[in-house]
Formats: sequence, structure tokens, C-alpha cells
Amino acid sequence: MHTQSVDDALADFQGHLNLIFARAKTLWRESAARMHPDLQPSGYKLLSYIARTGGSNAHQLAELFEMDKSMVSRQIRMLEDFGLLESRPDERDGRLRVLTATAGAQETLARLRAENAERMRAVLAELTPDEVQAASKAFRLLAEV
Repeated sequence: MHTQSVDDALADFQGHLNLIFARAKTLWRESAARMHPDLQPSGYKLLSYIARTGGSNAHQLAELFEMDKSMVSRQIRMLEDFGLLESRPDERDGRLRVLTATAGAQETLARLRAENAERMRAVLAELTPDEVQAASKAFRLLAEV
């Protein structure tokens, strides 16, 4: 492929990637509001991760999401106040708290994930399985950078 056409293709790819990021932010904001009207998108992302992994602690979340520990603590407090998150002492290290999503939060998250998956399935229906795998590979490689 000619250098200019590679550059043009990369610029096009980057532009669409920026649009995907913007859409993801909108989706997080909408999903957060559906979980609880006062839930912030950052709290939704933390809750989603905790639910997906089965549990976490504030230190892990701060590192993973590159967030200030005080911000993570505020979000955790809000999630607990909204009845979306529970915490208990860590069996291995009593100084830490293990955070888990409540049953109600798990149910709502599962419904939101199913709705989002259905939208994605509809959008990607025009692609072949090989094209979807190629896109997935590109995103995986970008995530590892």
C-alpha cells in the first residue's frame, strides 16, 4: 500500500476511533443514569468492572482506572449509598475491603449489557465473522499499546 494511502487510512481510522470514544462516553453516561439518576459515569465504570470480575478493592480500582484514590473512595461511597455495592473485609488482608456488586446492580448491569450487545450485533450484522475478528484484533492490539 502506498505511504500516502496508508496515512490516509490511518487518519480515517483515527477519526472513527475518536467518534467511538465519544460514543462510549455517551453510553457510559446514559447507562449510569439508568443505574441511578445521580450515578456518575466513573462510578458506572467502576461498578461494571467490579461486577464483571466478581469483586475488587479500592486500591486495585485506582491503579487500573488511573484514578485518584480519593475519587475512587467517593465513587465507592456513592455506590454503597445507592445500594449498588457492598463491601466486606478482605479475608487475606483485613486492612482492605472487598467490593462486590449487589444482586440488584448485577441484574440491571446484565440487562444493560444485553441491550448494548444487541445494538452492537445489529450494527455489525453487515460484517462477516472474519471482518469482526479483524476489527477485534485491531482493538486488542491498540489496547496493548
